[in-house]
Amino acid sequence: MQQSNTYIITFSVILTVVLGLLLSGTSQLLGPMQKEAIALDNKKQILGAVIPGEEIAAMTPQEVNEYYNNRIASVVVDINGKVVTEQNGVAVTAETVDIAKNYKKSADERLYPVYMFHSDGNPDDVANYVLPLYGAGLWDAIWGYISLDTDMNTVGGITLAHAGETPGLGARITEPGVQARYEGKTIFDESGDLVAIEMQKGEGKDYSDDPHSVDGMSGATITAKGVNNMLQNYLGYYKAYIENKKSSTAVAVL
Repeated sequence: MQQSNTYIITFSVILTVVLGLLLSGTSQLLGPMQKEAIALDNKKQILGAVIPGEEIAAMTPQEVNEYYNNRIASVVVDINGKVVTEQNGVAVTAETVDIAKNYKKSADERLYPVYMFHSDGNPDDVANYVLPLYGAGLWDAIWGYISLDTDMNTVGGITLAHAGETPGLGARITEPGVQARYEGKTIFDESGDLVAIEMQKGEGKDYSDDPHSVDGMSGATITAKGVNNMLQNYLGYYKAYIENKKSSTAVAVL
């Protein structure tokens, strides 16, 4: 039986409203769970820059949260290295700064989280400073965290992630073996200039005697360049904070 136009339009409107309400309800129900999952993943990546990944993989979500709360302190700084506690009248913390959204702003308008890995229960006994990274790979965004020893020069570790790099090629930045190449490298040269660390083109060479270079990934030149640019840019954004810390450490030693 042929239905009238009024019936069809009314049915379509009702169906649209019902589906909209269902989607809205589902989003509100799952939203908090998604936020918790993202926060947990961020904590794993931060910790992954200072402790072995297999240790983190063996932890339950509750254990990750407890370990993070016991061993990580944090602050937010601006591009001049000054601590920021609020922006536009709203309190800010490192854990609430969205690096991806900040990336869309100009460098001098961004907020820069700093995470400090310390001995259990003693935030004053800092072992490593962990800094977020963000940039562009071949197909989509890449990001990660790099930890610096208290000399603010030697790399303690790094975690790298991506949104859509090619499997078996650029996606290898997530492999522990690739990330381990950065450990022990330094970001300043002998003259005190920030040179960061550069992943070289090709793979299979020994860069153990070069403090600022790591072996590359075969067939992933553009992703490697993205990682290099990301490191150079973000270490540059944190340069004022890094140098302030280096200065304060030197004074403390004297």
